[in-house]
Amino acid sequence: MGTGTTLNVDVAGAGQGSKSLARHLPTAARFLMGLMFFVFGLNGFLNFIPPPTEPMPEASMAFSIALMKTGYMMPLIKGTEVLAGVLLLANRFVPLALALLAPVIVNIVAFHLFLAPMGMVMTFVVLALELYLAWVYRDAFRPMLALRATPGSK
Repeated sequence: MGTGTTLNVDVAGAGQGSKSLARHLPTAARFLMGLMFFVFGLNGFLNFIPPPTEPMPEASMAFSIALMKTGYMMPLIKGTEVLAGVLLLANRFVPLALALLAPVIVNIVAFHLFLAPMGMVMTFVVLALELYLAWVYRDAFRPMLALRATPGSK
């Protein structure tokens, strides 16, 4: 009889453990995504991560050089990544950070799909994190997706 009671407690405890794990998934996803964009954004300014040893495809190299030659595009992209990464890490203005990162992520996916197919795994991890967090914070995006909005309305 005591064994049956212990078994039931263990089963109930296992259910609570999985619920607590699921409760922490948005935090883990937010932290991982924030850390990635903060580190890789800072790398755009400080160059502390060594570049890959294998050469980039010609089209991707031309695209990257064109962005750098503008003089403002790479600092804008990397600055946005750093800012959004800090916001995600600090758990402040998370929907805003996700909205700022959305066009950056679309370009990362397009870059790897069309110009540099290597690195697709990390690209899809970032895309999955963005989509998951957008789903988790979907209530914050609902007002933006209104078909018709009136100024000053709540």
